[in-house]
Formats: sequence, structure tokens, C-alpha cells
Amino acid sequence: MALPVAALAVEPAATAATAAAPAVSGGVAGQLTQLVLGLLLVLGLIFFLAWLLRRVQQAGPAGKGQVIELIGSRALGPRDRLVLVQVGNEQILLGLSPGTITALHVLKEPVDVPAAAEKATPEFAQHLLKVLGKDQKDKK
Repeated sequence: MALPVAALAVEPAATAATAAAPAVSGGVAGQLTQLVLGLLLVLGLIFFLAWLLRRVQQAGPAGKGQVIELIGSRALGPRDRLVLVQVGNEQILLGLSPGTITALHVLKEPVDVPAAAEKATPEFAQHLLKVLGKDQKDKK
């Protein structure tokens, strides 16, 4: 008689172990689902904030509405450079060094910058702008 009682004692323990196994795997699946949904929420928030930042920057003063335009720049050394700036119809040559900006010359006649002298955009950048739906003329 001791044998059947021992078998009955082992049987409920085995049943409890099999019943606990789905609960543990269901808990892991629930945690995994919660982790994936949280990750998607964070990524969605990052993309939304990037989109919002881009919209806010475009709403500010754009390149077309600015009065001051940078025509050209040349480095003279590691910390010094010459900058040609157009303000309205005047072009001013500026000397930039750490802590100082000096107006070197106001040009009587504006320097014409030919279209070929503009920096060429690398092919990858052109393709990326095309994919994003932005035109090169938007940058000017």
C-alpha cells in the first residue's frame, strides 16, 4: 500500500510542474511583448521629435529671407580665415581670427560667383537629397 500513496504524491507534483511551465513561458512572452512595444514607442517618439525639430527649424528664418549671405570662405591658417559676405547689394571681405572679426575691404562692385565655381555635391549626397524629396535649389 505504500507504493500507491507514493505514486499519488508524485503525480500531483508532476501536474503542478507542467501547469507552471506554461505560466512561466507566458510570462516571458508577455515580458518580451512589453519590451518590444516599449522599444517601438521610444523609436516612434524619437522619429516624431526629429520631424518636429525639422518643422520648427524650417519655420524660422530661412535662407531666402536672410539679409546676410556667405559668398565664400578661405582658410589662412588653423584658426584664421577670410570670409566674403554679401549684405544687401554690398560685399564685405572679413578677416576672422580667434576673438576678432575685422572688416578688411568693402567691394565697390560685387564679385560675380559663376555657377561652376559652386561646390559640387557628391553623388551620394545628391542621391540622398533626391530620395528625401529635397531639391538642390532649396539649399540656396
